[in-house]
Amino acid sequence: MRTFDFAPLYRSVVGFDRLAALLESAQTEGAQGYPPYNIERTDENAYRVEIAVAGFKPEELNVEVKENLLTVQGRKAANDEAKRYLHRGLAERNFERKFQLADYVVVTDANLADGLLSISLKRELPEALKPRTVAITTAPAAPLIEGETAA
Repeated sequence: MRTFDFAPLYRSVVGFDRLAALLESAQTEGAQGYPPYNIERTDENAYRVEIAVAGFKPEELNVEVKENLLTVQGRKAANDEAKRYLHRGLAERNFERKFQLADYVVVTDANLADGLLSISLKRELPEALKPRTVAITTAPAAPLIEGETAA
């Protein structure tokens, strides 16, 4: 049994329905194995997604970010040449691979080299969410009343 029922979770928490939906969608997308990919953490707030796209040209690839969803599509142009293969092991089929991005993660760069599509990501927190130091001030001393001495 590989399915999980999140219904009890909805009864006791508020605002986590997006998280449960992400978990459910991750289970259904896990069966797709083409094309293979790596996700690498390159810094504390930086990541790289590398996707093996051997045989695809830059104009046959599309990288799109909408809301918190990174979508990579490969659409192979129709090849009308009649080739006679003795063995055909290179997959040249169309694909669509989706990655759910966390809040404040943005795509900074996409690069195709040596059959690998590298997509750089960076977490950019708004200034309002970054930790900050609050200065501590002291109240001025109360003025002395005439005739009293400081203790």
